[in-house]
Amino acid sequence: MNENYLERKFLKSFDGSHSSDSFLRKPEKYGEIEKFSKDSKYLITMGSNYSYVPLAFEKNSTVINLLKFNRILSFSKQNKEITVEAGMKIFEFLNFTLNHKLWIPQLPGYPYISLGGTVATNAHGKSCGEHGTIRKSIKKILLFHKNHGWLNLSKEENKEIFDLTIGGLGLTGTIVSITFNLKEFDFTDFLTTKKRVYSTKDTIENLKIKDEENTFVYSWNTADSIKTFGCGYIFKSVPRKKFEKISKIEKSKQNNLRTPVCLWNNFTVKIFNKIYTSFLNLQQTEKSENFLNVIFPFAGKENYFKLFGTRGFLESQLLVPNNILNDFLGEFKDLYKVHKPLITLFSFKILSGEQKFLRFEGEGVCVTFDFVNSIKNHEFLKDLDQLCVKYNVLPSISKDSRISKNIFDKCYKDAEIFREKLIQFDKHRVYRSEISKRLEI
Repeated sequence: MNENYLERKFLKSFDGSHSSDSFLRKPEKYGEIEKFSKDSKYLITMGSNYSYVPLAFEKNSTVINLLKFNRILSFSKQNKEITVEAGMKIFEFLNFTLNHKLWIPQLPGYPYISLGGTVATNAHGKSCGEHGTIRKSIKKILLFHKNHGWLNLSKEENKEIFDLTIGGLGLTGTIVSITFNLKEFDFTDFLTTKKRVYSTKDTIENLKIKDEENTFVYSWNTADSIKTFGCGYIFKSVPRKKFEKISKIEKSKQNNLRTPVCLWNNFTVKIFNKIYTSFLNLQQTEKSENFLNVIFPFAGKENYFKLFGTRGFLESQLLVPNNILNDFLGEFKDLYKVHKPLITLFSFKILSGEQKFLRFEGEGVCVTFDFVNSIKNHEFLKDLDQLCVKYNVLPSISKDSRISKNIFDKCYKDAEIFREKLIQFDKHRVYRSEISKRLEI
């Protein structure tokens, strides 16, 4: 075998919580996916490995790295349809489709994520209240499974496996290509308005105000003290037309080095929040923003994550049903007073859709918190887990690396159904990751 196709590599989840020495296979042809898969007992597929949690590796699983599978296979502007290989990055996809004034709106906030990864996690973007998750844009999937071979998946063909694969964390096999239904996008930049909010209740009331079509909405809130908990800003970005074209999105050089120790602490978080709030206060209420800044807010801001140090960080992303939101946040604040967790990021956005299997999807408010990785914060999150169970809140298993099987089973009503259907399809459970091992799926 060509040694270029085999690599032993130390892999780490984006949140820094898990790492493993793994063997990578790097196929360049479809036949090599087949061969490398059949040469290994256990497998998992990797795109860009930007997942917060360890979805793309496990110490006993051979990693099928689809880095070379980044081609456009077919495109119909008339039918608004495109088929691409799963290793293609979001920015590569947009550089092509935007030239034809087409795109998909359900894109996560970082341009270097692979399209296969967005399907495996059922990703969403800043307009998820209106556009839902990426599931709504997927027409067909080509899947390879070691024991079942090549499978075409859609609502008409192998529908059950199609449903299991979208948001299925790569556990049904290797997603090799995806056919997307495209939407028109005849805009070049955005008009962003910001509004000051003074509590979580104020934030939610303003988020739920009906906006223009294609509006991208999210909030930035502070959580460095109980007095100012929920204060912040809401940002609403409305697309508009200008004469110039959207600039080509370039791949920037990534530096994965982190600071030796965590530089986020009570003092630095308070200082950052004060400086950023003052900065926003000085800005005009409305401003023009380019496409990249609105759609990919984390691009160019990677230093935020590096400041967590080598221990990494914790993220909790929660889907809270509308009818219990105020009660849930009230008890959250009670826990906050007891534990005094160190929260570096706090944000809201509206989410829509239907929850099924492992998908982080449904009707409600998506609440996101970033925490310093400390014993105190772990204890807080254990109590928060119980609050999620009490209020039927859905925690994202693709963002939170420490969720236990017990909490997963209680919060995901289809957890056991997913296990049963996966075993029916793959009785040997060939595709395994660190996450699937922990959650026993």
